[in-house]
Amino acid sequence: MVEQETGRREPKFKNKNVQELLAMNQTDLLQLLPSRIRRTIKRGLSENHKKLLKKIATAKEGKRKKPIKTHLRDMPILPEMIGVTIQVYTGKAFEEVELKTEMIGHYLGEFALTRREIKHSAPGVGATKGSAHTSVK
Repeated sequence: MVEQETGRREPKFKNKNVQELLAMNQTDLLQLLPSRIRRTIKRGLSENHKKLLKKIATAKEGKRKKPIKTHLRDMPILPEMIGVTIQVYTGKAFEEVELKTEMIGHYLGEFALTRREIKHSAPGVGATKGSAHTSVK
């Protein structure tokens, strides 16, 4: 187990670090990914997915200054995307997602939740028969 100076372990995906994953050819990499992601990549990524990968490549080079915003919640997270922060649309707003090694093999939408936790408070006026006689202050 390789440890860095800070005492933390290097993040890995299936016992391979990011450099090893980037050096692998596509067929070997596909064997490490879950079957659903494997099927998505084998069927071919759409033009919008390819455009997003190009934006990520320019951002990693340092040429892009604007944040990367996307509606593509079905984009699989690949090794070449690691280290970039992407804003994923939740249906209401864009939520920032920092891509890490452990996220490889998942979809972008899994990390930008569309539903919030429901927090109930007191009932409103008229909600029950007992609340009809309370003051409206």
